[in-house]
Amino acid sequence: MMRNQNYAYPLESHWSISEMDTVIAFWRAVEDAYETGVSRQTVLSRYQAFKAVVPSKMEEKQLGRQFARVSGYEPYPVLQQARESQAKFIKMVGDEK
Repeated sequence: MMRNQNYAYPLESHWSISEMDTVIAFWRAVEDAYETGVSRQTVLSRYQAFKAVVPSKMEEKQLGRQFARVSGYEPYPVLQQARESQAKFIKMVGDEK
Protein backbone atom coordinates (compact mmCIF):
# COMPACT_ATOMS: atom_id res chain seq x y z
CA MET A 1 0.00 0.00 0.00
CA MET A 2 1.36 3.40 -0.88
CA ARG A 3 0.78 6.00 1.74
CA ASN A 4 -1.31 9.06 1.22
CA GLN A 5 1.28 11.70 0.42
CA ASN A 6 -0.90 14.51 1.76
CA TYR A 7 -1.15 13.99 5.49
CA ALA A 8 0.26 15.85 8.46
CA TYR A 9 2.38 14.05 11.03
CA PRO A 10 0.94 14.15 14.55
CA LEU A 11 3.03 16.69 16.45
CA GLU A 12 2.60 18.80 19.57
CA SER A 13 2.74 22.59 19.27
CA HIS A 14 4.86 22.96 22.43
CA TRP A 15 7.73 20.89 20.99
CA SER A 16 10.87 22.59 19.72
CA ILE A 17 11.84 22.29 16.05
CA SER A 18 14.49 19.76 17.07
CA GLU A 19 11.93 17.67 18.97
CA MET A 20 9.57 17.78 15.99
CA ASP A 21 12.42 16.61 13.73
CA THR A 22 13.08 13.72 16.12
CA VAL A 23 9.44 12.61 16.13
CA ILE A 24 9.15 12.97 12.35
CA ALA A 25 12.28 10.82 11.93
CA PHE A 26 10.55 8.04 13.89
CA TRP A 27 7.35 8.34 11.82
CA ARG A 28 9.47 8.13 8.66
CA ALA A 29 11.17 4.97 9.92
CA VAL A 30 7.71 3.43 10.43
CA GLU A 31 6.70 4.48 6.90
CA ASP A 32 9.91 3.02 5.50
CA ALA A 33 9.29 -0.29 7.28
CA TYR A 34 6.01 -0.66 5.39
CA GLU A 35 7.09 0.82 2.06
CA THR A 36 10.68 -0.12 1.32
CA GLY A 37 12.12 -1.73 4.43
CA VAL A 38 14.40 -0.16 7.01
CA SER A 39 17.40 -1.02 9.13
CA ARG A 40 16.36 -2.58 12.43
CA GLN A 41 18.91 -0.36 14.19
CA THR A 42 17.40 2.75 12.58
CA VAL A 43 13.99 1.90 14.01
CA LEU A 44 15.40 1.22 17.47
CA SER A 45 17.59 4.33 17.62
CA ARG A 46 14.85 6.61 16.28
CA TYR A 47 12.38 5.13 18.78
CA GLN A 48 14.83 5.75 21.62
CA ALA A 49 15.14 9.40 20.51
CA PHE A 50 11.33 9.59 20.12
CA LYS A 51 10.93 8.39 23.73
CA ALA A 52 13.18 11.22 24.92
CA VAL A 53 10.62 13.63 23.43
CA VAL A 54 7.53 11.56 24.33
CA PRO A 55 8.32 9.77 27.62
CA SER A 56 4.66 9.16 28.53
CA LYS A 57 3.32 5.77 27.38
CA MET A 58 -0.18 7.27 27.18
CA GLU A 59 0.97 10.11 24.91
CA GLU A 60 2.99 7.64 22.81
CA LYS A 61 -0.14 5.53 22.27
CA GLN A 62 -2.25 8.59 21.43
CA LEU A 63 0.28 9.84 18.90
CA GLY A 64 0.66 6.34 17.46
CA ARG A 65 -3.10 6.06 16.96
CA GLN A 66 -3.18 9.49 15.30
CA PHE A 67 -0.30 8.50 13.02
CA ALA A 68 -2.01 5.21 12.08
CA ARG A 69 -5.25 7.05 11.37
CA VAL A 70 -3.66 9.54 8.96
CA SER A 71 -1.03 7.27 7.39
CA GLY A 72 -2.50 3.78 7.56
CA TYR A 73 0.73 2.54 9.19
CA GLU A 74 0.78 1.11 12.73
CA PRO A 75 3.97 1.94 14.69
CA TYR A 76 3.65 -0.85 17.27
CA PRO A 77 4.11 -3.87 14.95
CA VAL A 78 7.20 -2.22 13.44
CA LEU A 79 8.68 -1.64 16.88
CA GLN A 80 7.77 -5.16 17.98
CA GLN A 81 9.48 -6.69 14.94
CA ALA A 82 12.56 -4.49 15.44
CA ARG A 83 12.84 -5.62 19.07
CA GLU A 84 12.22 -9.32 18.45
CA SER A 85 13.96 -9.90 15.13
CA GLN A 86 17.64 -10.63 14.73
CA ALA A 87 17.52 -9.50 11.09
CA LYS A 88 19.41 -6.32 10.25
CA PHE A 89 16.64 -5.16 7.91
CA ILE A 90 12.89 -5.22 8.51
CA LYS A 91 10.07 -4.94 6.02
CA MET A 92 6.44 -5.17 7.02
CA VAL A 93 4.40 -7.31 4.63
CA GLY A 94 0.81 -8.37 4.12
CA ASP A 95 -1.62 -7.85 6.97
CA GLU A 96 0.94 -6.99 9.65
CA LYS A 97 -0.31 -3.43 9.81
